[in-house]
Amino acid sequence: MRTEIAPAVEVRTPFYQSLSIQVTVAILLGVALGRFAPQTAIAMKPLGDGFIKLIAMVITVVIFCTVVTGIAGMQDMKKVGRVGGKALLYFEIVSTLALFIGLVAGNLVHPGRGLNVNPATLDVKAVAEYAGAAKAQNTTQFLLHIIPNTMVDAFARGDILQVVFISVLLGIALAMMRGRAEPLIRLLEVLTGAIFTIVNLFMRLAPIGAFGAMAFTVGRYGVTSLGPLLKLIVTFYLTCAFFVFIILGAVSWLAGFNILRFLRYIKEEILLVLGTSSSESALPSLMEKLENLGCSKALVGLVVPTGYTFNTDGSSLYITMAALFVAQATNTHLTFAQQLSLFAVAILTSKGASGVQGAGFVALVGTLIVVPAIPVAGMALILGIDRFLSTFRALVNMIGNGVGTIVVASWENEIEGSVLTHALATRENRTIDRQIMDQQIAEGEERERI
Repeated sequence: MRTEIAPAVEVRTPFYQSLSIQVTVAILLGVALGRFAPQTAIAMKPLGDGFIKLIAMVITVVIFCTVVTGIAGMQDMKKVGRVGGKALLYFEIVSTLALFIGLVAGNLVHPGRGLNVNPATLDVKAVAEYAGAAKAQNTTQFLLHIIPNTMVDAFARGDILQVVFISVLLGIALAMMRGRAEPLIRLLEVLTGAIFTIVNLFMRLAPIGAFGAMAFTVGRYGVTSLGPLLKLIVTFYLTCAFFVFIILGAVSWLAGFNILRFLRYIKEEILLVLGTSSSESALPSLMEKLENLGCSKALVGLVVPTGYTFNTDGSSLYITMAALFVAQATNTHLTFAQQLSLFAVAILTSKGASGVQGAGFVALVGTLIVVPAIPVAGMALILGIDRFLSTFRALVNMIGNGVGTIVVASWENEIEGSVLTHALATRENRTIDRQIMDQQIAEGEERERI
């Protein structure tokens, strides 16, 4: 006799068990500690660093397992190239638009006007270490960098783009082997489940990591340090908001979903990035949520990690705006031709520094090295507040990659606008107990066998 499987149970957890509530409270406590006990707050830095290291430890394995199993399970190998091509096209268009918007905002607001800083009086040594990491590279060097020295080296260095390259190759190889590869594919699927279980365990520590990172930031730099450069910070924050709600909002509307509902859906990831100033801290859980919306595992595995290199919208906004700020603050007049040159150089440098600590700042230094009209020493002006700017850089990068993944999935007809809207509407304010749901399915299957 056939036994019906019980429907999935939706469990509304108490508000104090909500990750978003916990992270919000942790951020507020971190700000308070940094404001009233700065020395103690600075000592909290290892909490934030430790949490980010925990997530970074598993990122490459998450990407590897997701991409390999996703591609290996594809019936149409042409789809891999098609998805990659569409993603790169989208990334280039949107990130270039972000560079342009940053340039326009800098010209309209003039955030550096009136500072009248003499570059000779600035501490060049403070920027020297970033200049070393920002060595100018041409397109050929950038493409060759995608190929790792060895397969192990890519994982040891944590280079996301190199790991994606290896994963795509292995995924295609397993797909071509068909039945012979089934045991290895099943093993990788089990490993994927285990890794995501580890990630979920780590996410329980997110409030502690957010508290430590925010406490250190406020305690080390203090809100008073924002005063002289407040105009730049406010301009950048407002430009980021314009880009997310207007530009990405329009892109989302064209793809058939509402940007506000999507932001509510990833509210935990948004708070995590705000607390840690790192977009990578939210990468594993973002990938999982995008799969839950209906995007295929292979597409998510290809688009999201690649976007962390090629679709850095927040960093693109920052590079052109901050470059103009330095020029204006040091009374360096830029002609229209020089600004076009700055824009053209930034298209490459915004990609070239990915994977480097403080990538946005490094990319900006690399841009100014190639455009000698703007004094690189002027970057010392921004160094002290870069932590506050990097928070919104990382946030826009993460949101932009989430939107981009859904757009590419809609181009591939994996998800349909009305279905996506319903999924966002039903998941934005409640948590589905996936363990109970999986247990019910397993019990139902067992009763079927009996």
